[in-house]
Amino acid sequence: MAIGQSTALDRGQWPNTDFDNAIVDLSEIRSGGVPRDGIPALDDPAMIPAQAEDRLGDAEPVLTLALGDATPRAYPLRYLTWHEIVNDEVAGQPVAVTFCPLCNTALVFDRRVAGRTLSFGVSGNLRFSDMVMYDRETESWWQQAVGRAIVGEMAGTELTALPAWVESWDSFRTAHPDGLVMDEPDARRPYGRNPYVGYDTSARPFLYDGEDPPHGIDPLARVLRVGDRAWPLQRLSDAGVLTEAGVSITWQAGTASALDTARISEGRDIGQIRVRDASGMDVVHDVLFAFAFHAFWPDGEWMLGAE
Repeated sequence: MAIGQSTALDRGQWPNTDFDNAIVDLSEIRSGGVPRDGIPALDDPAMIPAQAEDRLGDAEPVLTLALGDATPRAYPLRYLTWHEIVNDEVAGQPVAVTFCPLCNTALVFDRRVAGRTLSFGVSGNLRFSDMVMYDRETESWWQQAVGRAIVGEMAGTELTALPAWVESWDSFRTAHPDGLVMDEPDARRPYGRNPYVGYDTSARPFLYDGEDPPHGIDPLARVLRVGDRAWPLQRLSDAGVLTEAGVSITWQAGTASALDTARISEGRDIGQIRVRDASGMDVVHDVLFAFAFHAFWPDGEWMLGAE
């Protein structure tokens, strides 16, 4: 959600949304300063061989999706930063690849719900600074951080999250030399530039009125979320490898922050996370800002280690 002037929530853009069917307090939802589809979601993106891509810096972050036997795909954050949602199909499976810069939430969802396939757009609204998506079929509103419909016909329905992870372009290219990467969209955007310069070191999240996280944790400190547990990224980077609560977590250096310097490829190194279960399978997780974890999982468990 590009940072701009906030305005009052405009229901007039949503004649087909059932606002009487909501599972959250509507007063918590506010405009992010752009209209419906002011940030344009993408559909059916062109993919190119990883070996043919020469525009990305080695440390640039990409969101990796590896479904079963399908060829792994990388979605560069340099594109997701400007579009936030990509409606794609991988080996016949419809997916929504999403990224909310204000919460640093990068998540992939199955677009199939109750026998129907949805496609998603950016509403222009925020709740606790997190993107509110909408589906084009019912115009219900969905909370991106949790993958749940919060307003409209689909309110209360949850999307299935799929294992995906953010890593450096070099890491993806090395692991998957025959992989695919999303090609540059045909849109007038300064791809590779960061419209949120210095955001992840700012004092406060944008348009956030909620509580700060507990334990003195900085609101914009990154944490790993697995279910309703959160591990501070600093703890993980200090440990390198950590096994607890039924998962094995690996931190590795070499990935740039997409929310630091003017050029994403030059962002400071924040490392990358991989989470697997006891059988070695990738586990659904997210690396988000601490304030967002506290906002959406207020009773969540903070994995701080020995005091």
